[in-house]
Amino acid sequence: MSELPTVLVVDDEVRSLESLVRILEDDFEVLTASNALEAEAILAREWAQVILCDQRMPGMSGVEFLKQVREKWPDVVRMVISGYTDSDDIISAVNDAGIYQYITKPWHPDSLTLTLRNAVHLAELQRQNELLSVELKRVPQPLEEGLAAKREALRERYHHDDGIVRASTSCMNAVCDHVARVAPYDVSVLLMGESGTGKELIARALHYNSLRWHKPFVVENCAALPDDLLESELFGYKRGAFTGAVEDRIGLFERANGGTVFLDEIGEVSPAFQVKLLRVLQEGEIRPLGSGRTRQVDVRVVAATNKNLELEVREGRFREDLYYRLAAVTVQLPSLRERLDDIPILAKALLQDAMKNLGKRVRGFTDEALACMCAYHWPGNVRELQNEIRHMLVMADGELLGAELLSRRVLHAAPEEDDDLLGLLADRGGSLKDRIEDLEARILKETLIRHRWNKSRAAQELGLSRVGLRSKLERYGIEPVGTGGAAVELAALGPDA
Repeated sequence: MSELPTVLVVDDEVRSLESLVRILEDDFEVLTASNALEAEAILAREWAQVILCDQRMPGMSGVEFLKQVREKWPDVVRMVISGYTDSDDIISAVNDAGIYQYITKPWHPDSLTLTLRNAVHLAELQRQNELLSVELKRVPQPLEEGLAAKREALRERYHHDDGIVRASTSCMNAVCDHVARVAPYDVSVLLMGESGTGKELIARALHYNSLRWHKPFVVENCAALPDDLLESELFGYKRGAFTGAVEDRIGLFERANGGTVFLDEIGEVSPAFQVKLLRVLQEGEIRPLGSGRTRQVDVRVVAATNKNLELEVREGRFREDLYYRLAAVTVQLPSLRERLDDIPILAKALLQDAMKNLGKRVRGFTDEALACMCAYHWPGNVRELQNEIRHMLVMADGELLGAELLSRRVLHAAPEEDDDLLGLLADRGGSLKDRIEDLEARILKETLIRHRWNKSRAAQELGLSRVGLRSKLERYGIEPVGTGGAAVELAALGPDA
C-alpha cells in the first residue's frame, strides 16, 4: 500500500487530466475520473483525502458533484479547478459545496502542489480534531489548562519586545515603546506606513499586550473584497439573505466579540461602507445581512493603511468622523530604508524562517551580500527583503549566501528618488566625465559581483583585457567587501539557527 496521500482528480478533458497526473504523481497517489459518476464509484471503494474537481463538466458540474460529496463523505477536502472566474460559481462553490480552494486556470505546477499539500494537512487536522473532540468529553480539565498555557505562550511570543526584530539603535524602538504604552488601554489605534512594514505584527503586539489578549484576534483585508462580500464577511448573514446563502454565517465582528478586529487597508473601503462601519464603532452593534435584529459586540478595532488618511479626509474620499473614531491613537511605522541598522539582524531572522520553510540550510550571508542589502532602498520593505532572501536560499549552492545571488535591482542599489540610473546621473552635478566615470564604476562593480569577483569572466563580458580591468578597478578603488562571513553567520542567533 502506498504511503503517499491520495488525491482524486476529476476532469472530462483527457489532456488536462494527464497533465495533472504528471504534476502530482511524485507527491500523491493519484486516482482519476472523467465524470462525476466515475468519481462517486471510486469514492465508494477507495479513501481519498482530497478531491480536485473540474467545474465545467457534461452532465453534472463540479460544484453539484462536490455538494453530494459533502453530504456523503464530509471529511474529504473539496477543491474546484476552473478556467472560468464567474463570481456566482465561486460563491456557490464556497457556500454550497464548502470547498477549501477555488483554483483558476492557468495554474502553476508548484503552486498547485503546495495547495494540495496544505489540503492534505487540513484533512489530517480534521481527523485529529474529531479524535480530540471525543477525548475532550472525557478529560476537559487538563485540556482547558493546556489551552490556557498555550494562550499564555502566544501572548509572550507577541510581547512588544518579541517578534519585532530590530537592532539596539533601531528607530523601531520608539515605535515599540509607543505600542507598549497604548496596548493596555481600550482605545482604537490607526497604524500608518507603507506596505510590508509590519503593521499586522504591530496589531498583534497591541492585542496580546492588552486586557483582551485571551480573546480572539481576527484579521480582514478591506481591499481584497467588494462592499457586499466585505459586509457579509464582517457582519455575517442569515440564511436566504442572497443567492447562495444556504445557512447562517457569523461575521468576524461577532467571532471576535471581547477581542480585537484588525482591519487592514482601511483606506480602500468605499464611502458607502464607511457609513456602515461608523455605526459599528459608535453604537457597538452589527446587523447581519437579511436579519431584522441588531447584535451587540464588544471589540477593539485596530486599523491600518498605507494612505495619508488626513489628505483623504480633506479631499472628501474618507469620512472625517470615521477617521477620528479609528485614530484615537496613531502609530507611524518607518519604512525599511529608514531602518538601515536593522537590515543585518532582520535578514538573519528572515533567513532562519526561510530555512525552516524550505528545508535547506546555510551558515549565513557574506559581508558583501549584507553591504549590498544595506545600500538598496527596498520599496517593498520587509516583504520584499523576505522574498529576496528566499530567492537567494533557493539558488544557493554553497554554505554562505553571497552578493552574486541578489537580484540585479538590489545590486544596482538605485536611490529611491530615481530608479532610472541614467536619469539619476543626469540630475547629478559635476562634469560629463565625472558622471560617465560614476556610471562605469557602477557597471564594473555589479558585473564583478555577479561573477563572484572572477576578473577573467567579468573582463570577457565587458570586452576588456584583464590588465585593462585591473587598471580600472585600481582607478576607481573597487574591491570586494570581506568575504570571510564570520560576522554574518547565524550561530549568534542561538541553537535554532
